[in-house]
Amino acid sequence: MDSQRAQALKLLKACPMMRLKDFAARGIGPETLARLVRDGAVVRPARGLYQLADSSGNAARVLAEASLLVPKGVICLTSALQFHELTLQMPSAVWMAIDRTAWRPKIDYPPIRFVRFTGASLTEGVERHAIDGIEVAITNPARTIVDCFRYRAKVGLDVALEGLREGLRQRKVTSDQLWTYGTKGKVWTTMKPYVEAMVADGA
Repeated sequence: MDSQRAQALKLLKACPMMRLKDFAARGIGPETLARLVRDGAVVRPARGLYQLADSSGNAARVLAEASLLVPKGVICLTSALQFHELTLQMPSAVWMAIDRTAWRPKIDYPPIRFVRFTGASLTEGVERHAIDGIEVAITNPARTIVDCFRYRAKVGLDVALEGLREGLRQRKVTSDQLWTYGTKGKVWTTMKPYVEAMVADGA
């Protein structure tokens, strides 16, 4: 048991978040993890998910936690804007896209708001970032801004405009990129006057 305990702590130092099945694959039983939780060395932020108690929580880590629990999901909308530092908004839940036909998981923590993407929408303009050793799928800046305009009824037009302004100001997006994703997303007509005005003003 002591060797399992030491191995579990060593694994969590190398990879700050792990699932129960990841420990099981290495011969570490649930009773060892339960004892570590009772001792306060390890915490369980969500069912089947473990991390060291002294791990500093931050917004990016929450995205990693969500991605571990929904491996095929894509971080999008306000959560992606926040990751790319294009908004001052602090979303109360992680925005995540899943396939139109996918089962919607029930997750207590972290809170997740799901939207449905179809076909190529789940892969086009999606980047993969390593957060605490976890691979996280996140829409790129231009795609994120376009999606915020598409879902402006959900996130608010002000959020979409803030993302657009910051994306142009920080040179993280170009008009051509916005046109490409905006045309595919059938929202360019709505975006065009805002893009042209901000480009003319130097964002």
